[in-house]
Amino acid sequence: MIVVHHLNDSRSQRVLWLLEELGAPYEIRRYERDAVTRLAPPELKAVHPLGKSPVITDDGRTVHESGAIIDYLIRRHGGGRLAPAAGSDAYEIYSQWMHYAEGSAMLPLMLQLYVGRLGEAGAPLQPRIDSEIANHVGYIDQALAGRDWLLGAELTGADIQLSFVGEVAGVFGRLAAFPNVAAWVERFQARPAYRTALEKGGAYSFARG
Repeated sequence: MIVVHHLNDSRSQRVLWLLEELGAPYEIRRYERDAVTRLAPPELKAVHPLGKSPVITDDGRTVHESGAIIDYLIRRHGGGRLAPAAGSDAYEIYSQWMHYAEGSAMLPLMLQLYVGRLGEAGAPLQPRIDSEIANHVGYIDQALAGRDWLLGAELTGADIQLSFVGEVAGVFGRLAAFPNVAAWVERFQARPAYRTALEKGGAYSFARG
């Protein structure tokens, strides 16, 4: 049985969404952030030494890191769904999006999150952060021009992996100039599997009402 060690208000929400899209049976083991620090509880360290979420266990394996989890679940439980055929040109594009989400696109948004807490002390960094957020969200917006999903007409794991970037950008009010990304976020958040995962996962401040 797949067990999702699910931290509230975190990237692990997209793992629940993926499993709902796949129709794979899974169990949720819940962990709550500290109300003051917003950090994960120490109990997660018993699952993986980093004490971070998402992390899953499956058949004696422990898998952490969102991209690795999505890749693992699609390969082992996807039955050929949600990813192009390995070795195809489409797969190479898919792989780039999978790595890009956390490797590049998420960094300026995380900087915004932390620097925003510094008030005036963080002001000198703000123009560069704004520029990089616009650069990355603009890149995604161009890629989505004329298509519903990153690889075309069908949802893939790349959309699920990159979804958190779109959601966080939306919470920061950065999507007004990027209508393709805004429409993509609205599109995936309306999917039945996404809504079911939201009901099961609990409070998630990055989802629209």
